[in-house]
Amino acid sequence: MKVASFFAGVGGIDKGFEEAGFEIIWANEFDKYAAETYKLNFRVPLVIDDIRNIKTQDIPDFDIMIAGFPCQAFSVAGYRKGFNDERGNLFFELERIFVEKRPRVIFLENVKNLVSHDNGNTFRVILKKLKEAGYRVKKDIMNACDYGNLPQNRERIYIVAFYEEDVYKEFEFPEPLELTNKLRDFFDYENLLDKRYYYTKENCSFFEELNNKVINPETTYQWRRIYVRENKSNLCPTLTANMGTGGHNVPIIYTKNGIRKLTPRECFNIMGYKEDFLISDQIAHTHLYKQAGNSVVIPVIKRIADNINNALNKKELNFNKIAI
Repeated sequence: MKVASFFAGVGGIDKGFEEAGFEIIWANEFDKYAAETYKLNFRVPLVIDDIRNIKTQDIPDFDIMIAGFPCQAFSVAGYRKGFNDERGNLFFELERIFVEKRPRVIFLENVKNLVSHDNGNTFRVILKKLKEAGYRVKKDIMNACDYGNLPQNRERIYIVAFYEEDVYKEFEFPEPLELTNKLRDFFDYENLLDKRYYYTKENCSFFEELNNKVINPETTYQWRRIYVRENKSNLCPTLTANMGTGGHNVPIIYTKNGIRKLTPRECFNIMGYKEDFLISDQIAHTHLYKQAGNSVVIPVIKRIADNINNALNKKELNFNKIAI
């Protein structure tokens, strides 16, 4: 099955589908820094351009469309402008393409808030456009800690649309998993890292507050503008795109060598990227944090992609039985 990737970012959705046995044949990403990371990890034709400039006839034929279309316009952490924001309008570029290309499956990922935005009107428009194009839709909100065995609180809406009714009927979303992985499986609590990651009296105006409150090495903390918040669930909070800009959403951990923020590599770790995934030391940390915060939880993607694959294979199996 050939897959075309839109709003590919660094390739998180692509990785999940690759691991499930699909072939990525083409990708598009606008951000040049994310594209740089993508090119380090994929040997796929990548078009670095605004999707609005891409003509449908220039895209090779594909069976599956995957897209984590821009979510800031719908995010609780963003401005929630939805379709009034040009990033929200980019969904209609996807519509332009799937109406003409008619892929067998469309996979979309977005923030949980997409469902409730504008009293549900935004989400209803998306579902309406898919159904008008002949697709049957299944959707679910899934948390990384419940479905990906990753200790991160990250809820996302997943939409899977099928052109063929019998494949649609065969598909089900994955069941929840027991969370067995711990924060220590992803974060380094023992080794001394670069001093840029540590909070000290010299570099942090609220260090005393951190020093008094950040005391448990088994969980994560956040500086919330005026106070320290402990995540008592022992999960990492949702990674955000503004982690590297000095924002208040930076996860903080208590380690053997002091109180520090996560490294970019640790952020990719807690999203489910494997050790062989390359990130360049030539890219500014601000961009790397943004790339991780904008990405997807790969184990969840893979599990959904596995179920899509199974549904497609059952369709082929039933077809062959009838043919015999």
